[in-house]
Amino acid sequence: MAPANAEDLPALDRSGDVPLHAQVAALLRGYIRTRKLGAGALLPSEAALCEHFGVARSVVRQALSALAAEGLIQREAGRPAVVAAPREHRRLVQRSTGLYEQFAQSGVTLKTRVLDLAPSEPPKAVAEFFGTQDLLLLERLRHVADAPLAYVRTWLPAAAVPGLRAEELTDASLHGVLTRRFGLHPGAGRNQIRAVAADAALAGLLQVPAGTPLLMLEGQGMDQHGRPLEWFSTWHRAEQLVFDVDVSVGHESVQPRLRGASGTAAAAVEPAVAGHDPLARAQALVAELSAELARLRAGNHD
Repeated sequence: MAPANAEDLPALDRSGDVPLHAQVAALLRGYIRTRKLGAGALLPSEAALCEHFGVARSVVRQALSALAAEGLIQREAGRPAVVAAPREHRRLVQRSTGLYEQFAQSGVTLKTRVLDLAPSEPPKAVAEFFGTQDLLLLERLRHVADAPLAYVRTWLPAAAVPGLRAEELTDASLHGVLTRRFGLHPGAGRNQIRAVAADAALAGLLQVPAGTPLLMLEGQGMDQHGRPLEWFSTWHRAEQLVFDVDVSVGHESVQPRLRGASGTAAAAVEPAVAGHDPLARAQALVAELSAELARLRAGNHD
């Protein structure tokens, strides 16, 4: 397979403050995604990239190292880099531990950028859950290496987290901050999974084309005293994440739903109900989400 042509890549912007290696990595990342290069596709050689961008080989190697750390490419001495098969990250959706803790346990560093943290007027359902409209809205974008993985919107009771600052949550676990700063521990809750299509705003944040299928996890959680602690909605890039469900009698089970009022497939993850088969429920969830993702992908290609 012939390598891609370096001349198809844009030139670097040498007027700003963005490091050259970061620009090279971003341009190659965008090239791979916009051209929809599949696993095994060859990138231009290091020499071709150096000549095209007018940079030293150390700059190109630093950029390629960043893409390799993301799992986007594979490198082999003496050969052009190739596009890697998509790397799947995994999340246990019925656990109260957040994405940050779960990734840390598996050895994956999850980066977090806080987009906003401010008082905001909540939707009716959110206000009813907390029993107040005095709430904070926290918006975060989560990355693995430099690749966006998930966008998160979280509602928190303002009275329970006085003085919470955005900088405390940069590259950090929200649950960890709530525990250390405020003595609040996540307790019981309810999560729902939906397959949705990316609108323009989500597409921009997650760097995918509009209409791309996303996996949405929405949940309401209580603290250790049974008081409302958080209401979150997380949109994940579906090609990078797998939702795992532990199935065990008497603990957790999955309740599949067909279509809700929103027209999207949904599944609630909650405590098991005696007399129901948790394995059958888990299988139904997998089938339901697979069918919904297939429908969204088909619509995206129309």
